[in-house]
Amino acid sequence: MTPVKPTILVTGGAGYIGSHAVLALINAGYEVIVLDNLVYGHRDLVEKVLKVELIIGDICDRPLLDKLFASRSIAAVMHFSAYAYVGESVTDPAKYYRNNVIGTITLLEAMIAASIKQFVFSSTCATYGVPHTVPITEEHSQNPINPYGATKLMVERILQDFDIAYGLKSVCFRYFNAAGADPTGLLGEDHNPETHLLPLVLMAALGKRDSVSVFGSDYPTPDGTCIRDYIHVTDLADAHILGLKYLLKGGNTNIFNLGNGQGFSVKEAIDTARAVTGREIKVVMSDRRPGDPPMLVGSSDKARNILGWEPKYPALKEILTHAWHWHQQRHTH
Repeated sequence: MTPVKPTILVTGGAGYIGSHAVLALINAGYEVIVLDNLVYGHRDLVEKVLKVELIIGDICDRPLLDKLFASRSIAAVMHFSAYAYVGESVTDPAKYYRNNVIGTITLLEAMIAASIKQFVFSSTCATYGVPHTVPITEEHSQNPINPYGATKLMVERILQDFDIAYGLKSVCFRYFNAAGADPTGLLGEDHNPETHLLPLVLMAALGKRDSVSVFGSDYPTPDGTCIRDYIHVTDLADAHILGLKYLLKGGNTNIFNLGNGQGFSVKEAIDTARAVTGREIKVVMSDRRPGDPPMLVGSSDKARNILGWEPKYPALKEILTHAWHWHQQRHTH
C-alpha cells in the first residue's frame, strides 16, 4: 500500500516565492493546498499551471482557518502571506502590522487549536537593518529600519515564544534578494507594482519601461553602486523543502539565512542583463535612497551545514537568463 503523502498548507502560494515553493513541494511528492487572498497573487498560476486546490481567503479570517484545519489533515504550514513593499510599509504601517503580525498570530492560534505544530516562515534580511559586518550571519544584531522589517522580526520573536509555550516548532528563513524564475519557464516574478531591480531591468529590455533608475553611484564599493546578494527563487524553494523535512523529522525551532554568499553591484546586474538580453537598457542616475546600505551579502553556512542546502544557480547570468525567458513569455504578446 502506497503511503499517504503529507498535506502542506501554503499561505500566499499564489505569489512569487510561494508559488515556487508549491512547485517544489509537488515535485517532492507532497499534497498541497494554497490559501491566498489574491491581493497580489495570481490565480491562473495556481489553478492552471500548478493545478492544486486554491482556497481564496485571508489569514485574518479565523473561522475560515478553523474550518480548513478541521476538514483537512494538514501536517505543516508554509507561510508566505505578507505584504512586502518597504516604501508602502513606511507610509501605511497599519496595513503591515495588521496583516503581517496580527494575521500571523491568527494563523498560529488556529494551528495550535488544530494541533498542527510545524511551521515554515518566510522572513527577511530586512530584520538586520544596516549591517555592521559583511557577510551577515544569523547572529548579527537585528535593528530593522522600516515597518516591513519590524513586522518580520516581531513574528520571529512570537515564534520563539510560541515554541516555549505551545510546543510549536518553526523554521525561519531570512531571505536576501530573491530573483530569477523557474528554469522550465512555468513560473516567474510578476509583481504589480514592481519594485525589484532585476525585473525592472528586464522590463526596460522588453521596452515596457523607458529606463532603469540607479540610486547612488558614490557608495564605498568597487564601482560606486550598491552591492546586493541575489538568490535564485528555485534555490529558495528547495531550502523550504529541506526546512520542512527537518521539522517533520523532529527538528527544533531554528533560523537560517538564505543568500548566495556573494554580492553583485547594481551596475554588474545591469551589464549582465544587457549581455543576457542582447538589448540596450537606458540608465538614469539618481540620488541615494535613505536607508540603502552600501552592501548586503549573507552567509548561508548554517543552512548548508544543518539542512544540507546548496544553491544550484548561484551565477547572476543564470538567474537573469531564467528570468528573461519568463518575462518574454509573460509580457510579450
